[in-house]
Amino acid sequence: MVTDVSEINLKPFRLVKFFSYTSLAVILVSTLILSWVISNYTKNVLLERSEAYAQVFAENLNHQVFQQFVLPTVVRYGTIALRHPKQFERLNAIVRNITHGMNIESVSIYDSKQNVISYSTVPARVGARDVGGAEYKRALRGKNNSVLHSDGNLLHLFPWSVPVSCKLVTYVPFRQERALGQTTDLIMGVIEVEQDLSEDLEAIIRLQGIIIVTSIMIMGSLFAVLQFIVARADRIIEARAEERRRLEGQLHDAERLANLGKMITSVSHEIKNPLGIVRSTAEILEKRLKSVAPGNEHLASIVIEETARLDSIVREFLDFARPLEPKKDLQVINNGLAKAVRFMAPEFDKYKIRVAMELDETLDPIPLDDNLLYRVYLNILVNGVQAMPDGGHLCVRTSRAGMHEVRVEFVDDGVGIAEEKLQQIFTPFYTDKSRGTGLGLAIVKNIIDSHGGRVEVESREGGGTTFRLILPSE
Repeated sequence: MVTDVSEINLKPFRLVKFFSYTSLAVILVSTLILSWVISNYTKNVLLERSEAYAQVFAENLNHQVFQQFVLPTVVRYGTIALRHPKQFERLNAIVRNITHGMNIESVSIYDSKQNVISYSTVPARVGARDVGGAEYKRALRGKNNSVLHSDGNLLHLFPWSVPVSCKLVTYVPFRQERALGQTTDLIMGVIEVEQDLSEDLEAIIRLQGIIIVTSIMIMGSLFAVLQFIVARADRIIEARAEERRRLEGQLHDAERLANLGKMITSVSHEIKNPLGIVRSTAEILEKRLKSVAPGNEHLASIVIEETARLDSIVREFLDFARPLEPKKDLQVINNGLAKAVRFMAPEFDKYKIRVAMELDETLDPIPLDDNLLYRVYLNILVNGVQAMPDGGHLCVRTSRAGMHEVRVEFVDDGVGIAEEKLQQIFTPFYTDKSRGTGLGLAIVKNIIDSHGGRVEVESREGGGTTFRLILPSE
């Protein structure tokens, strides 16, 4: 069983991705829990302090009302009857004077004998029955207690939501006092103190929202950075895996070509000598046929031509199989190009191909093997001629490709190369022609590679072809 190394390398980063998403989920849940804990703790502290405040206020109110209202009213009227306007107005004046400037929404006093409101700073509540509930009954038993009426959560932060509502209602027994201001166990009624904590609760909810939003922004930023790092690492790993696959492919190709080269070298050497003998024999026969059988010497000429073609193929095989070791010296690249174009001039004239030379005369000499590059130029020029059987234009130009590179371009307006064939043109023995070995462009690539350069091809079917050679200038 074969396992792809790239898959093994990618697994840790897939695990990192899993942990990054899991961490984000954990962080978000933790943020929500933390915000809830903080807001809940703050709310509890607020309620405890508000309840303590209400109880202190109620005790003070108990003392003031008893001293300033109950005692004087009993002395003057003999009994307390709040339905009497003067008594009610006096009690109201005392209560409002005490609550002035205090954070109190309303104060109500219940009768001790029945669950009815005898007095309230909210006139509409006076006389209301059975509104005290269980809290009223606990207060009658001497126990201070409170109830919270709250309607507020994170949804109330949105503009279209209803306002936050929070009211704390505290019930405190209204006790009779002794002469020195000490309270007794005699309960004369129940004092209800209502506080509006809506603004405080809204502030807590806003704090909760700020915590959540801030945490999400911070965690989101950290997650984005982590994702960027993971994505970049993924790209690097994938690029390295792709490079590894490419190198492995090149290694396999090199091994295959090395074995093929050995075979070609062996076979070519075995063919070359007999081929030379056949050619020599054919040349001798040609001379004899002229005298013995005039008119038949063309048969020997055919043998000579075909052996010459076979010899050319064998030499091409040997050139491909032979290790290339360029013998570099400083040469002006334009000179070799001009020489190759002059050599191909008869072919250009034969196929009515117009050649334009655009050579950069400012180029300095560069290290190259002039003989090997001459073969490169001829191969590409021959391909250009074959691509324009009905004539056309061919431009040969040189230029600088950068600080340390020289560019050589061959641009023709011939038949072009189909996209599916473009990827294979440098493959040894690949050809779409009826004649030829398919080694020409493979040899071109080998020579350019041996110079530390590269070959680039741009073409489209019916739109011409550009061969670009990039060579180092030092």
